[in-house]
Amino acid sequence: MGRVSGKTALVTGAARGIGRAVARMLAEEGAKVALTDIDTEPGEEAVAALTADGHDAAFFEHDVTSEDDWSRVVDEVQSALGGPDVLINNAGIYQIEPVDEMSVDDWRRLMDINVTGVFLGMKHCTPLMREQERGSVINLSSVAGLVGLSGHTAYGASKGAVRIMTKDAAMELADDGIRVNSIHPAYIDTQMADYGAEVQGATKEELDAMHPIGHMGEPDDVAYAVTYLASEESKFMTGSELVLDGGFTAQ
Repeated sequence: MGRVSGKTALVTGAARGIGRAVARMLAEEGAKVALTDIDTEPGEEAVAALTADGHDAAFFEHDVTSEDDWSRVVDEVQSALGGPDVLINNAGIYQIEPVDEMSVDDWRRLMDINVTGVFLGMKHCTPLMREQERGSVINLSSVAGLVGLSGHTAYGASKGAVRIMTKDAAMELADDGIRVNSIHPAYIDTQMADYGAEVQGATKEELDAMHPIGHMGEPDDVAYAVTYLASEESKFMTGSELVLDGGFTAQ
């Protein structure tokens, strides 16, 4: 307990799935947590559950593609909780579609959320981190940002962009005491995995079998990695890729 005490973390896409698990684990390890999401009802429910357990948390409605929203949310988080000195860019969407069938509008929407949202998060959170001379930025990428997968041209492009943006920002911000790392999960047992199974005509057991370890990951598997990167335990880590894939990319 207390691995991130004294820190304030902003978690995007925190209403459900990975983001919600991350927010809870950081709160349980002592952080003040700002949960943001475009979906208000599950986000407020997540905060209510945290505060009922005695944690310091607040919800902020947030469209990560909007620069105005980022400016407002960061100001509100500073007023309500202090910081943020940990940023978890988790919000994202998943789309599997053949490259010759995807519309330009769908491409732009995916890039807006998965890439522009990460850029805006770093743009608006790092100035305070520079002032404090400390900070940890954790960007959620994917194994699709490391290896090629059929039907994943747009999604893989977005996650590959997050991978390289992370390294560029890590080099830019290292002298300011700010660490920037990416996490690359394979399938995690969430609604996104359900979508992946449906589109690919696969069962849950078949998704499990895609991973040499024999099963998909769970949201807490990602939350453990985020907690490590948010804590001082990872003080010598920046510009790195933390792969959580049950052996998927080792095949």
